Amino acid sequence: MAEQMTQAGYDELQKELNELITVRRKEVAERLKEAISYGDISENSEYDAAKEEQANLEERIGEIQIQLRDAVVIKDEDISSDTVGVGTTVKLKDMVENKEVTYEIVGDTESDPFEGKLSSECIVGRNLLGRKKGDKVHFTVPSGEAKYQILDIKKSK
Repeated sequence: MAEQMTQAGYDELQKELNELITVRRKEVAERLKEAISYGDISENSEYDAAKEEQANLEERIGEIQIQLRDAVVIKDEDISSDTVGVGTTVKLKDMVENKEVTYEIVGDTESDPFEGKLSSECIVGRNLLGRKKGDKVHFTVPSGEAKYQILDIKKSK
């Protein structure tokens, strides 16, 4: 399934993929080679650990390749500051906590709530999509009720 993401998120995934293929694969191959040199691999914990690391690495490489292949990169010219969408930064008034918060709306793989990056697929992001400055948004969250007013929308950097 195609996922929207920002150009920055796409570039970051591409960078991670390149690192995994060009650097990490060689490191894991060296560990495997070293573990094999210890002899009998049937009782070789270093070999088992290196094989498991290799399997995890290849799984991650495959995941990233699929994400990149299926990604729909939101181009800067397609981002509007009129409505909340992937690639926008939205300033909100949290009417429950009575404070202002700012979130960047990003694709699912780019999400990092601790950095203020909310996935367009998470409950808050999903409920903000398509909304305009001044809109009030009310929805249920696991901890109760969320109530926001959209104070500002701008293109993310």
